[in-house]
Amino acid sequence: MNAPFQSTSATSDIDPRLPLQLLIAAPRGFCAGVDRAIEIVERALEKYGSPVYVRHEIVHNRYVVESLKAKGAVFVEELDEVPDDAPVVFSAHGVPKTVPAEAERRNMLYVDATCPLVSKVHRQAERQIEKGQHILFIGHEGHPEVIGTMGQVPEGRISLVETVADVAKLPFTQDDDLSYLTQTTLSVDDTRKIVEALEDRFPQIVGPKAEDICYATSNRQAAVKQIAPSCDLVLVIGAPNSSNSVRLVEVAQRMGTDARLIQRATDLEPEWLEGVGTIGLTAGASAPEQLVREVVDRLSEWRQVEETIVTTTEEKMVFKLPRQLTD
Repeated sequence: MNAPFQSTSATSDIDPRLPLQLLIAAPRGFCAGVDRAIEIVERALEKYGSPVYVRHEIVHNRYVVESLKAKGAVFVEELDEVPDDAPVVFSAHGVPKTVPAEAERRNMLYVDATCPLVSKVHRQAERQIEKGQHILFIGHEGHPEVIGTMGQVPEGRISLVETVADVAKLPFTQDDDLSYLTQTTLSVDDTRKIVEALEDRFPQIVGPKAEDICYATSNRQAAVKQIAPSCDLVLVIGAPNSSNSVRLVEVAQRMGTDARLIQRATDLEPEWLEGVGTIGLTAGASAPEQLVREVVDRLSEWRQVEETIVTTTEEKMVFKLPRQLTD
């Protein structure tokens, strides 16, 4: 990993003509799962025509959702809002087994846009249940991915763990057959601490063969760790309900750097730049590159921006589309 860049902090009365150093993290923005989910909706619109229904936000980004609405996608909360003869797409976060079961009962045409890395966790959950293990699932209550994963197994066979403190409250012993899995968009550091607590209390617990936190989440957090020490402020483009985006803000803040979550350039306030000489910029896995450029353009209205791309790794992951859209 490269040495951190040196910050060029300015005083509060900085001349607006002086340069603003902008460290742009790479990788940032769309991951392979998000690219795939958006393309699934677009391909479904091409193949079946408008409207194509989408259960829940396809990904957690208002700009993406509004763009797809403009093309003919209709977003709903549940399948009872979808006509039986209309195509429906399930979001990238995954769904409980009851959802495709209902779609099949109604003979609906559905396309599953669940991220393959989330689907991998679903399959692991099924295997752990087949082995007779009780699953301790590390994640955030109410998040669609958590609801989807917990909905893969029979009720009472999986317990949610959100914090290290939760581990001490679990009603199990070292005689119980336990395993754990994790949400794919968690803080790498927080999850490591929870896993350590689980292994300390339950030495017999079995983990997944490979880490469940996805490559994109890990890579974006590592990129923020690279730039944050050199910045006076880190801006993260993402939605408030985007788990991986919120985690990026937390990563920067834990390194002692002020950080803010924004959805669009219109969220920016000029006073944020007072006393700031270096800004770090990144985007969550659901945020398109257009929004990054939009933010750069807005900053350029207020200060002379000097951009530097800080690359920590190259991403080449690509996921195949469902066969029903490629045949």
